[in-house]
Amino acid sequence: MSLLDKVFDAGLVGEGGAGFPTHIKLNCKVEYLLLNAAECEPLLHTDKYILRNFAGQILDALKETADLVEAGKVFIAVKAVNTEEIASIERAIAEKKSDARIFKLDNYYPAGDEQMLVYDITGRIVPPGQIPLKVGALVSNAATMLAIYDALSGKPLTHKFLTVAGRVKRPAVLRAPVGASFAECIAACGGAGIDGFNIIAGGPMMGGVYHGVEAENLPVTKVTSGILALPGEGNFIARNDAATVRQILSRAKSACIQCSFCTDLCPRRLIGHSLRPHRIMRKMAMMDFDKALEADDILREALICCGCGVCETFACPMALSPRQVNKYVKSRLKGERFEQKEALYPSPMRNYRKISPKKIMARMGLLEEYANWEENYIELAPKRVRIPCSQHIGAPAVPVVSAGDTVECGQLIAKAAEGKPSANVHASIPGRVVSADSVIVIEREA
Repeated sequence: MSLLDKVFDAGLVGEGGAGFPTHIKLNCKVEYLLLNAAECEPLLHTDKYILRNFAGQILDALKETADLVEAGKVFIAVKAVNTEEIASIERAIAEKKSDARIFKLDNYYPAGDEQMLVYDITGRIVPPGQIPLKVGALVSNAATMLAIYDALSGKPLTHKFLTVAGRVKRPAVLRAPVGASFAECIAACGGAGIDGFNIIAGGPMMGGVYHGVEAENLPVTKVTSGILALPGEGNFIARNDAATVRQILSRAKSACIQCSFCTDLCPRRLIGHSLRPHRIMRKMAMMDFDKALEADDILREALICCGCGVCETFACPMALSPRQVNKYVKSRLKGERFEQKEALYPSPMRNYRKISPKKIMARMGLLEEYANWEENYIELAPKRVRIPCSQHIGAPAVPVVSAGDTVECGQLIAKAAEGKPSANVHASIPGRVVSADSVIVIEREA
């Protein structure tokens, strides 16, 4: 069986982003294979844990993947400040006589953005709206590569390594079955040490924001990288979550001073993309909010915003949110495309405008959470899981089990939709199927 077939059978999706089915992503030929172990989001520690504990497995999977995609150059991207992780990889490279090379990244945000990664390592600029494949590169997350190693021996993706941090009593890296509730993950870490907390699914910059009472109904998925319990007030996330786009634009009418700091510090702008958030803010603030948007050259620039949040968390002196405005414009301009008219040249100021995660966390009121990390490791074994059939970009998987069926851990419970981008889904615990529709519920039997 080929590597692509094994990856498909195992139900792998990209674990560092939106979850594009891995068997489709690997069906290509490239010059560069880049392992993204930059741990882009502050407060997350999952990639670092994986590198320290599974460097050998990562290298084995990298070799197989490089052979598949015919990549002649293999790089492992790690922040230079992560010396323990670098030492772990160096030992594994020496032991396995691997051709993979370590690329030490500056400690800036968003170093783990795949387009930043491609430029930092290859010097090539991925055109706006395109993917690294356009410039001969393939980027894979460290957790995804570890899952590829498991798939080589026939093990499907049933569990996730993730960070549980913030104001929990015992922050930890968890290995949790897909479908475990956020509430159980937080409880395994001693529970939240505060009342009225918010939950961030992912990292503090780009993660989804929920209220603590929703934790029971939020399941760990194949793309869950972190769960953060943060105060419901007194920090940027809480303030920003309470504001609507209408309110942001209302404030922008009087408060946006067109300083252009959001544009000057935009990471995508700094590698040559024609994205100018200050112009989008100005145009949107002057428009009637209820009027239908008509695409023009200014508003189309919002389509290439990666949503990193530098503009709103660090750049804007008036506490406005260009990222939220760009997100809104994107939703209103579905079907439109952006075409870069300017030549792709990186800014000569890029190296001087990189922002450290620590500075961003200080601006966001999360410096205490950033500084107070003491790693623990916890294996979670819940009695019940709720496994969504859609955990990835593309069509949902189709259930192949019914209520009352008995399943084993690793058994196929939902099959990838035929002829569409999709991924298989497997049982993450043994037990009895309680219900099987868009979410498959399994309970352990006594």
